[in-house]
Amino acid sequence: MSQEFPETIETIDQLEELLSRPTPSVIEALKQTPGDLILLGIAGKMGPTLAQMILRADAAAGTTRRVIGVSRFSDESSRQPLEDLGIETIKGDLLDANFIQSLPDVPNVIYMAGMKFGATGNESLTWAMNTYLPALVCNKYQHSRITAFSTGNIYGLVPATGQGSVETDQPDPVGEYAMSCLGRERMFEHFSRTLNIPMTIIRLNYAVECRYGVLVDLALQVHQEQTIDISMGYVNVIWQGDANAMTLCSLPDAATPPAYLNVAGPRILKVRKVCERFGELFGKPPQFTGTEAGDALLNNGQYGHERYGVPQVDVDQIIHWIADWIQNEGPLLGKPTHFESRSGKF
Repeated sequence: MSQEFPETIETIDQLEELLSRPTPSVIEALKQTPGDLILLGIAGKMGPTLAQMILRADAAAGTTRRVIGVSRFSDESSRQPLEDLGIETIKGDLLDANFIQSLPDVPNVIYMAGMKFGATGNESLTWAMNTYLPALVCNKYQHSRITAFSTGNIYGLVPATGQGSVETDQPDPVGEYAMSCLGRERMFEHFSRTLNIPMTIIRLNYAVECRYGVLVDLALQVHQEQTIDISMGYVNVIWQGDANAMTLCSLPDAATPPAYLNVAGPRILKVRKVCERFGELFGKPPQFTGTEAGDALLNNGQYGHERYGVPQVDVDQIIHWIADWIQNEGPLLGKPTHFESRSGKF
């Protein structure tokens, strides 16, 4: 299956086709993980295209399974497009233990629920979502395989002169959000060990596409001629389609205790240079404030690249796509990442 990418992305349908296009490795991984699959927290930024990639990989392999998406669906309009694709949807409160117990029994679980934005000032809900909910899920799905999303934030700040944090590094979270995410991992690890649940924990930094992500945040600041704080001077990103693919490739490698996987792009980017590139494309030289700190939240994805394949879309291509999207007034999700926060407060 050859991968051909367009010069520009003009429509949401075209964008979502790219984000959900399965690789041969994804098709093979899903052959190795038969059975129905449930995505908890499907209505987030990655869930819909991840689910669609599963459906497309199954179609390519000639296999069928139920794909079920669970969410509060606070925005009801996000539900029908999933149903139209053939994804069953279930609406409910994931913090309700009775609701969790009512969910269908399936052999494969992808856990995407969590709370980040609004965590500051609402710490108790953040901890409930990020550490209590995993216990409910493990109790319900103790006979399933679980792939759980986490974040590279659990590593803390590391020197920008290095290669970024690797899976075997000791966590050093900054702020309550990152602490609660480490708590999420520890809860999954506990139940993986005590209930013998095979798991993969995905530490993601940072998925991007044309409607949201670190590069969209920076592009908008350049396009709107805002002054850009470069104190968090370095970052790594990965095209969301590549993040989806790497996540699905990891399904057969679930283990007890959990297998850990960094999902990240291959390059450490200097924020200043990214903004200058957007400035060239927009014809608007960026304005900066602050000085690059010597450390940043940086996630080394090399292990995943070696095992599952290098990301297929490089950063230069992504920057071009995003610049065109913004200049053509493509729709945005309006969800800033706040990646520049060095205090860990979101």
